[in-house]
This record gives sequence, structure tokens and C-alpha cells, in this order.
Amino acid sequence: MSFIDFNEIVKEAWQAYDPTRTIITITDISAKVSTNHVYRVTFKDGNIIIAKLSYFGKFEHFVEDHTIINSLSNNLPDPFENFLARSLVKENSLFVHRHTDEVIDAWVVFYRPIKIKRKLPKRLDEEQIQKLAKEFARFHKSCNTIRNTLPASSKTLQVDIEHLLEIMETDYGKHEYRLHQDLIKKHSDLFFENMEKLGADDMDTIPVFVDWNIGNFSVTPQLKLFSRWDYDWFRMSSRIIDFYFFARISSNVGDRTVFSYDIDPVMEDRFIVFLKAYHKEYPLTENEIRFLKEAYRFFILNYVVKYGKYFFHELFATKLQKEAFDRYLPELDEKFDPEPLLKALNL
Repeated sequence: MSFIDFNEIVKEAWQAYDPTRTIITITDISAKVSTNHVYRVTFKDGNIIIAKLSYFGKFEHFVEDHTIINSLSNNLPDPFENFLARSLVKENSLFVHRHTDEVIDAWVVFYRPIKIKRKLPKRLDEEQIQKLAKEFARFHKSCNTIRNTLPASSKTLQVDIEHLLEIMETDYGKHEYRLHQDLIKKHSDLFFENMEKLGADDMDTIPVFVDWNIGNFSVTPQLKLFSRWDYDWFRMSSRIIDFYFFARISSNVGDRTVFSYDIDPVMEDRFIVFLKAYHKEYPLTENEIRFLKEAYRFFILNYVVKYGKYFFHELFATKLQKEAFDRYLPELDEKFDPEPLLKALNL
């Protein structure tokens, strides 16, 4: 991408929001694996606001997602009423600024700063896994409780995979995926087929954040969920969409700077420890456990194959997409076995 002065776009967005308050500094505090940009905006009066700038996906989905998130942040009951960062509103509506020129279509939303306690350790012990599993179960239960109070979402898993198939028919898609068309179509077909078999459309739809990387949220010393500030992959879907990253958090490997997205963490004994503790707090069903494979398949097809080059920096995107075609998708049906998980939960 050509050089773009993102700071100027943030300044422009603030001018549209409230030109009476003077910005002193704009500091890039973005994670270095993502193409999204996050800034700390400091004003002359000493106050601080967080700006998020994005340009991948669709503007309408960006607005829709952040509208739902803002409603969620206000509607979540105790003990999660302050878990999510709240967005700024203007005249009773979520404020989103859209900047368009001949180079970029970019969107900015502003957040109030949120307090941060502790990050999870890079590798959890068994007791920590159990405590965290109960916390995630309680959070999912709270999200389920208030799901009918949230604005409607137009995104579905099926729509996103259909969009990938449409992209493959374009000149860009025919070039970008020329060596992998058959593989992508095969796994898209399997996804649609198994969604129907498992009755996925009948599963409760709740807010899910998908990417529960340990850099995206903080906890108390007792491992209670304290704050979350990263919403890049937010969507309304089955709670099972969150579970691949729960498996990664539980994994024996732990958090690493150089990472891959293999299915292996889902089959570890440590993930069974997580599932048993979660299940005790908020019971899972047999079809939900079987749906773990399709949730993972969706994650690879949508977030790695389709959006990888837009979301991840080029070095990460190239590596992850190559691994998706060489390992993640070809090995999925062989590696994932739901039976040990079902047996552990007596399902």
C-alpha cells in the first residue's frame, strides 16, 4: 500500500466528532501482527481517547459490529458490566468516521480508555485452566442472557464462506487462489454440508470475539476476566466459534511470538481439562462438540484464507496461508476426533 498518513485520518475523524478539543499527540499503540491501527490520542486538557482505524472487510459490517459491541458493553450484567471498552457516541448514535480517497477507504471509531490488570501467563497450569474455563463459561452465559437485547447482525458463517467462493470467481481470486481452488471448494462444501447435519442454524447465536489471544484481554490475580479491548474478529454466532482460541490458551505449547494455527491444541488433554470445567458451569451439547471441527474450518477459510492478507502483516499472512493449504485444511478430517472430547463430558 502507498504511504498513508493515518495520523491525519485520525485527526480528521476527531475534527468531525468534536473540533473544540485540541489534540496534542497521537501515538501508535497497534499490535504488530495486524494491519489494523490503534492510537492513543492525548488532548491539551490531559484527557486520553483510543482511536481504532480499519480498512479491511466492509464498512457496513464495521459499523454494524461496533454498534452491537457498544450495546453489549452497556447491557452486560455483573460481573462483566465493565469488561468491554465503550465507544464514543454523538447525538445518541455510535460515532464512526469514514475517510475515502483514491488510495484508501478507512474507518475510525473512538473508545474510552479501559483499565488493564494482568495478562495471562504464557503457559497455564491445570488449576489456572480450570479457573479460566469457568470464567469464559460465565461470560458466555451472560452474553446468552442478553443476546435478544442487541441490534441485529447481517453476518453469518454461511454468508462469509459464500463470499469467499464469490471472490474465487473474480480475476483477483482466480490468480490469488489458482493453485488451491479445488481445496477451498472442497472444504467450503464440507462446511456447508456439516453445518446442516449438525443443525448449526438452531444453535444459540451470541456475541463472540473469536480471537482470545492473551494479548487481547486482562484478568485479575484470581483469573477473573477484567477487561477486553480488541474486537477485530467480533461477530454474532455460536459460542463454539470461540473455542479454538480457548484451546490455544490451554495448550501445552503456550503463547509464542512465532505462531501457527494447527488443529492440534483442540486434541490435547489440557483442552479436555478446560472443556470439563466449562461444561460443569455451562453445559455443552454433543452437536456443539462435533461442531468444533466446523468452527475451526470456518476460522481457517475466513480469517486465514480469505482475509489473511488484509488482516495480518505480509510476513505472517504468507506463512499462515501456506500452512493452511499445506497442513491445516488437508489434515483436519484426519486429526480431529470428537470422541475423546465427548467421552470426557459424558455426552
